[in-house]
Amino acid sequence: MAVRKTYLAVIGAALLLGGCSFSSEALWPTLAGEGNDATESSAMMADTSGADATTSSDVARSTQPLTGMSQTGTFVGSRVENMQAELNRLKVALNEHNNELQQLRAQTVRNSQAYHGTVAAISARLQVGTTPGNPVLVQQWNTAQQELDRVNDDIAAMNSLANNVAADSTLSTFLLESVRSAYQVSGAVDEDHRQLALLEDETNRTTVLIDRLLNEISEGLARQTSYVSNERANLNALALAVKNGEIFGDALSKRVFQSQAAPAPASSMSSSNDRPLVVIRFDSPSVKYEQALYNAVNRVLERRPQASFDVVAVTPNRGTPAQVALNSNKSKRNAQSVLRSLTDMGMPSTRVRVSDATSASVSANEVHVFVR
Repeated sequence: MAVRKTYLAVIGAALLLGGCSFSSEALWPTLAGEGNDATESSAMMADTSGADATTSSDVARSTQPLTGMSQTGTFVGSRVENMQAELNRLKVALNEHNNELQQLRAQTVRNSQAYHGTVAAISARLQVGTTPGNPVLVQQWNTAQQELDRVNDDIAAMNSLANNVAADSTLSTFLLESVRSAYQVSGAVDEDHRQLALLEDETNRTTVLIDRLLNEISEGLARQTSYVSNERANLNALALAVKNGEIFGDALSKRVFQSQAAPAPASSMSSSNDRPLVVIRFDSPSVKYEQALYNAVNRVLERRPQASFDVVAVTPNRGTPAQVALNSNKSKRNAQSVLRSLTDMGMPSTRVRVSDATSASVSANEVHVFVR
């Protein structure tokens, strides 16, 4: 029962996986250190060969048809024949499901390697420098997304396989109970009980193998679901790099803890730290601030992984009320742009809050980022 609960929980997690598309609204964080990440992720996907080989050989040895049963002519003897046939069918199904698992694992490794090869090609081009929104890199990014979708399809296939193995587990439990209850049926001869004992032992071994296979599938689903979820973030992160034509660094999502309570809304410019971490002055139509913002936030998260941030739109308190209101609207839009940049870099939106303030000490619209 515990095995089935684990399997159902993993399936629930796998079904939550969604797709992502290359659009300006969907561009997320950036994948840096891609070479190392690709190697580690591929190793995570492929480093199960020892366990796989053990299970595969165990199943191959233990799924040979049960033979050697003789007809006794009794009612119990006929039940033994029926249960023997049922057990042999179960063994055939178990062997097929084990082979399917090994094929799925090999296929997932191939798809993962293709994905990381494409990501590495994008990263290498970005590393030496390229134009923002390079169409060649956009096409490669779309290819990488398709390859990651294939890995996600492998997870769906493994979910289906888990359903089939769970059905095998139910059948093996029922068969074992049927064998044990047959001991109580009257009219049996000694040979019937000898064959029942043999059938019980063989059913027990088959049940253990089924449970082991189901555990391996559940663990594989958990591992691969986590893998795809992380790579979704990394791929969306790489989209931001393609959009800007440069790599900032590792996705910030790698450094933060997701289990945070929703922050209370901010209403003033002050924070737990009165000195802003970053001041972005919007005194020209195009202000390139992303790299400096990423570097500052990344350094904070290295020391304080649970840190949150306040993004404050600061408007000069000068001019007529109409001018102040107009500047305030512009400053709020700038703050929203900074918020989008942070989420693109991998910062969860629940860890950032946005507010606005006016100040007589600034001469142009600014956005201040505070640590809290």
